[in-house]
Amino acid sequence: MAIIEGFRVQNFRALRDVTLGKLSAQQNGNPLTPFTVVIGKNGVGKSSLFDAFGFVADCLATDVETACDMKQRGGFERLRSKSADEPIRFEIYYREAQNERPITYELAIDLDSSGRPFVLSETLRQRRKGQKHGRPFPFLRLEHGKGTVWAGEEAVDDEHEESNASSSVELTDPRELGISTLGTLKEHPRIGQFRDFLKGWYLSYFYPDAARSLPSAGPQRHLNVHGDNIGNVVQFMEREHKDRFQNILTRIAGKIPGIAKIDTEVTTDKRVLLRFNDGAFDDPFFAQQMSDGTLKVFAYLLLLEDPDPPPFICIEEPENGLYHKLLESLAQEFRAHASGKKHAPQIFVTTHQPYFVDALSPEEVWILEKGADGYSTIRRVSDLEIVRNLVAEDLPLGGLWYSDYLDAR
Repeated sequence: MAIIEGFRVQNFRALRDVTLGKLSAQQNGNPLTPFTVVIGKNGVGKSSLFDAFGFVADCLATDVETACDMKQRGGFERLRSKSADEPIRFEIYYREAQNERPITYELAIDLDSSGRPFVLSETLRQRRKGQKHGRPFPFLRLEHGKGTVWAGEEAVDDEHEESNASSSVELTDPRELGISTLGTLKEHPRIGQFRDFLKGWYLSYFYPDAARSLPSAGPQRHLNVHGDNIGNVVQFMEREHKDRFQNILTRIAGKIPGIAKIDTEVTTDKRVLLRFNDGAFDDPFFAQQMSDGTLKVFAYLLLLEDPDPPPFICIEEPENGLYHKLLESLAQEFRAHASGKKHAPQIFVTTHQPYFVDALSPEEVWILEKGADGYSTIRRVSDLEIVRNLVAEDLPLGGLWYSDYLDAR
């Protein structure tokens, strides 16, 4: 499973220049962990960081103008950092597998002469086999929708081969990503693999009222971002993975306090009802009667149990609506799924709940803060020596955060 080792955002709301992890093999510091959590006070930019991932994914799913104009964003000028006139930039440094050479994707978005957002530049680079110095080989390099693309699965070995493998391209729509178009072509498998990776990102916009809806019956393979197809996903897993899924439902039920059994019922009008039994009554409760917290925990655990999980899962403040004693257990579930399987998803979470942070290590946690200039800064908690020492003495990380040991001094 692919993993993001570094992510850089520039000129995006309060994120004037913020880097998580590392962006090259030569850069000091450690890459992002499989389970990464960002903490911080209200208003420091956690939601902006969450949306930075969502914005990049939306640029691929639609185009950069549509992504800017989505309701929660309000257009390019509201997205670009105040007083900034440079492009909004993103850089993703990732590996397709643990032993693979890292790949760098860079994207810059600006306004054209008519005041509409467009793709200013886009590159996708990877080092050749055995290459230790110099700039990585570009599979894609575009400026203003024009540039060069290199065909093939592997980077070529010398400049002569490089010239023969390249071709000039010009996109017809300057608002669409080059990887969106070129990634669908057989001759560009490396671009296609990155496109598929980005397309597979899952950003959770789950809200309980959506999960209480009554969808039409019909199995669906994956949980959608709002969670209103929970019953359909259960129906699919029950049909396609019946024996395994019974164990999964039993396991999930055992992790939700007060729940003894979970199953589904299809009504006569072909709608799916999700049923929860607490063991105290013969008649089950339906999803429409369950608490927000129960539905949220079920949705997260169902997402983690997906037989074909997304490569990257991003969740904003999973603690909302949950009993505080559930939070440490939920954090442990996230870590176990991110770290314990060969094809496990990478999980990124923002939170402001110390009980959730109590389950984490300093290497997994980043603290986002607001600088004197109004822009966000970020640092890994493991860089704070006093915190490392106190955690080594078995003091919980969330308690240290509550006691201000993690805050800027």
